[in-house]
Amino acid sequence: MGSRDDEPIGLALFGLGRAGFVHFKNVINNPRCRLKYIVDEDTTKVDALLSRYHLTDVKSLSPNSAATAYDDPCVSAVIVSSPTFTHEEIVQSALNHGQGVFCEKPVSETIQGTEACYQAAEKARRPLLCSFNRRFDPSVQGIRERVRSGEIGKVHVIKTCSRDHPLPEIQFLSTSGGMFRDCAVHDLDTVCWILGEYPNSVFVRATVHDEGIAGLNDVDTVAIVMTFPSGILALTDLSRHATYGYDQRVEVNGAEGMIMSENQVPHGIVGYTKQGIYSSVYKHSFPQRYAESYIGAIDHFFSVLQGTEPIIVKRDETIKVSILAAACEESYRTGLPVNVIYN
Repeated sequence: MGSRDDEPIGLALFGLGRAGFVHFKNVINNPRCRLKYIVDEDTTKVDALLSRYHLTDVKSLSPNSAATAYDDPCVSAVIVSSPTFTHEEIVQSALNHGQGVFCEKPVSETIQGTEACYQAAEKARRPLLCSFNRRFDPSVQGIRERVRSGEIGKVHVIKTCSRDHPLPEIQFLSTSGGMFRDCAVHDLDTVCWILGEYPNSVFVRATVHDEGIAGLNDVDTVAIVMTFPSGILALTDLSRHATYGYDQRVEVNGAEGMIMSENQVPHGIVGYTKQGIYSSVYKHSFPQRYAESYIGAIDHFFSVLQGTEPIIVKRDETIKVSILAAACEESYRTGLPVNVIYN
């Protein structure tokens, strides 16, 4: 099952939560596709949304009725943005029906499950794209291109900072897969993608300040140190608490200079007055900060489906980052450095 360049790609969207709503808005505005179904536990919410956007041709389905979307020959691809524990089953079902899959990370709760999904994709000869959407952010792409071109010479240190805003709801966090697989995994992929290599050792310290998150046996504040075979050090600072806005920074220091991506503000206005210096607050949350990258990721997926671009988030990369996230969690739990072994 495939899609020609001149015909819209039929889509089913699984999950209408935080990321799902971002994908919903992007696909209904993209002429390359036609949204056919939204599959979500809360069909009342879906129906209200479809009514508000006057989408009379889109049908809402409960997960128990998902077979309707899988069996529809007009649906050539699915977007998976449902709770983490549902990903693997949806991915496998879609691939078994010849549909390409765009999946929010992680593809599965386990490394074995992730490998099984990619094996299913190879068997079905359909693409499986894990949505590491920061790869499609212009500033991250720019840093990677400059680092790879040798603009700052041999890299010594790379640092990332990711502090969430607003604090995600406990209901979401309870099914997200945890701090390392839900949040840290983006920074892990970003660092490795920029450098083009994967660390052989990680050391993690983490703590929790929010009582609700503590009740999930999870953490909300993390420091990660990674050591790479080339001698590069990577430092990652993560938090669920950024009261001042969505804080996202990348810095790479090398033998011949430094390059960085600073926080973005909605209007870019800075004032210098007698009362002091002021500027706009940072972007509110991930849908605003990474608006361009979400659109770019979906467009890339469509191009892969239509055979006009090679997939840039590859199987081995996704699995390695999953292994790395698991190693980070192990280091936190044990309090010890962990040597990372990639299968």
